[in-house]
Amino acid sequence: MRRLGSVQRKMPCLFVTEVKEEPSSKREQQPFKVLATETVNHKALDADIYSAIPTEKVDGTCCYITTYKGQPYLWARLDRKPNKLAEKRFKNFLHSKQNSKEFFWNVEEDFKPVPECWIPAKEIEQFNGNPMPDENGHIPGWVPVEKNNKQYCWHSSVVNYEFEIALVLKHHPDDPGLLEVSAVPLSDLLEQTLELIGTNINGNPYGLGSKKHPLHLLIPHGAFQIRNLPSLKHNDLLSWFEGCREGKIEGIVWHCNDGCLIKVHRHHLGLCWPIPDTYMNSKPVIINMNLNKYDYAFDTKCLFNHFSKLDNQKFGRLKDIILDV
Repeated sequence: MRRLGSVQRKMPCLFVTEVKEEPSSKREQQPFKVLATETVNHKALDADIYSAIPTEKVDGTCCYITTYKGQPYLWARLDRKPNKLAEKRFKNFLHSKQNSKEFFWNVEEDFKPVPECWIPAKEIEQFNGNPMPDENGHIPGWVPVEKNNKQYCWHSSVVNYEFEIALVLKHHPDDPGLLEVSAVPLSDLLEQTLELIGTNINGNPYGLGSKKHPLHLLIPHGAFQIRNLPSLKHNDLLSWFEGCREGKIEGIVWHCNDGCLIKVHRHHLGLCWPIPDTYMNSKPVIINMNLNKYDYAFDTKCLFNHFSKLDNQKFGRLKDIILDV
């Protein structure tokens, strides 16, 4: 199977969207909703959406694996944002509805500083060698997750740089109805994007771990393919999300042949998220760590050590995994 696309920039919605002046169910204090119309977006049609591979949109925070200091590293998402003056100027431009004119950014002066190790995301537009902001006024990018960086402590909990491995959740290779948590070489994940999920990420919609014993995992983007999706019509997808067990997910991401990614979120269809019983938690999960070959005493508090004690154990649901205290 070909490697599916990586998430390096904002994904367009499957449908043309419209703004409704109603309080958002997705973001608190947002006075409007962004809802899908019944018209398929031309960007989706241009990318040949009908031959694309549909996958589950997982609710976490986006990560990237690429080299740093000569070895594979996990990188956290960090968008470069405009300073207050530039943001005010940009908002005034948007509210003036001067769509015929293009907003001019001075990238060197309009944006807040970022760490020296920051890199811009791939595929974003460049002008005179500078990465340009997207339609929201942000420049998507990444920073490496250092071992003892408190800001990214949940990111660093899922990687071990000494042995260049990561804690990954995906389907069991021999049983698509079974999930597997395993230690995967970072070199196998190079240039891929993944979703970090867990106790302290986005309100923990999958119910993983606990405050006392947090649990986090990486899921490669495109890992959970959807097999029985209906036609790409608004009402058919709405019924699928509401009535099918497979539809108990945050959304769908289509991986197109040209590398383009197209999405639809439950909120686009006026549906709630998070929900009590997610599809991810309907499948059993097995722990397959195989860490003995490293001949290494992992820190007793680290996730790798906890999972090594659960090796070969099977759980009815992902949320049933209880870490050894």
